Amino acid sequence: MPRSPSSPAFWRSPLRGPWFTSVLGVVLLVGITVLFVTGLLSYAAYNPNLSPVNDKTPDKGLLGFYLFSWPTDPPWLYRLTQGVHVTLGLALIPVLLAKLWSVVPKLFALPPARSLAHALERLSLLLLVGGALFEFVTGVLNIQLDYIFPGSFYTLHFYGAWVFIAAFVTHAVLRVPTALRNLRHVRRPSPPPGEAGRLPGEGEPARPEDESVSPDPLPPTVSRRGALAFVGGGSLLLAATSAGRSFDGPLRETALLTPHGGAEPGSGPAGFQINKTAASRGITATETSDEAWRLVVTGKGRTVRLSRTELRRLPLHSSALPIACVEGWSTSDQWWRGVRLRDLAGLVGYEEDAAPDVLVESLQRHGAFRMAALRDNQVRDPRSLLALFVNGEALTPDHGYPARVIVPAAPGVLNTKWVARMTFGDL
Repeated sequence: MPRSPSSPAFWRSPLRGPWFTSVLGVVLLVGITVLFVTGLLSYAAYNPNLSPVNDKTPDKGLLGFYLFSWPTDPPWLYRLTQGVHVTLGLALIPVLLAKLWSVVPKLFALPPARSLAHALERLSLLLLVGGALFEFVTGVLNIQLDYIFPGSFYTLHFYGAWVFIAAFVTHAVLRVPTALRNLRHVRRPSPPPGEAGRLPGEGEPARPEDESVSPDPLPPTVSRRGALAFVGGGSLLLAATSAGRSFDGPLRETALLTPHGGAEPGSGPAGFQINKTAASRGITATETSDEAWRLVVTGKGRTVRLSRTELRRLPLHSSALPIACVEGWSTSDQWWRGVRLRDLAGLVGYEEDAAPDVLVESLQRHGAFRMAALRDNQVRDPRSLLALFVNGEALTPDHGYPARVIVPAAPGVLNTKWVARMTFGDL
């Protein structure tokens, strides 16, 4: 009689077992916790309390709670947190797939629920699997710059994360005690090679009550420790071939599995990451020319219009700051030179130590973040600039000519390029 997936004998791999599953589960418990925390930090970095300008998540309610004003120190903070978030997320993919493979018999086990606790566990497992696949798939597509999913990545990833983490916490509460018992389990001496239900070099006894253990396993071809080493090697390979995009120079060339940006930056002073080109955002040379372009600064009922030449006559300052993006890439420090944001606030009547929030609007016509808001602590930081130069040369069109914002520790999308208007005041 043909076996069905609901029959324990259908799943014949001798690798599946409580210990193997528990090791993978503990790794995911730690890794996903770090992913969730760094994801929340990324949400804070977008300054969600400045909605609907920065945070465009609809009907977020209590899920969109405001964390804190994102700090400007250390200036590489977002580079670190988002780099960890993306690189760790990629490195956990083999662990996640191995964990799903190890528990797949439980998805088909009958009866569907043996008790209330078992029913809750099964429900959390379905939400956990669906949520994990959704979050990891959309995350990978985002860093590959493949926006093939319907709707905004930001919104989809936000709601998916909360569904996933709710299922994750429920599942962890129900399963962590069992997983820890499995890891502490004192295994008996290794059985003779080929003994049913056990692998050479391992003494984990088969547990009939665990749906993942086959009652009729195939002959083993690899030990469980060997399988874990294979999974770990896959994770290390993914990390090694993606982490380089958080650096410049030779290390960046090791990022074989991740894109290096929307355009090749070339060499020289402007030879660093470009994600969105001027052409892709509808920026023309005519509107950014010295004759046509003017920066409009407003606040306290005042309006000031400045050409690029007039901006250059103001006191200029320099800052060495990186750029880091939500996709996980970042650059090393670049030398920016321009007018301090707090000095621009002073042009419309604000004291230096009382500079308020600012709304920054770009010339760009296409894509998200045509405008972005910055918190008062970001405006007041003396390193926050409306940059006119980078690495000793005028900005190139793709780097935001005639002027762009650069703020320490801010996500790349808040470092607005092709700035046209700045409105100071409480947002």
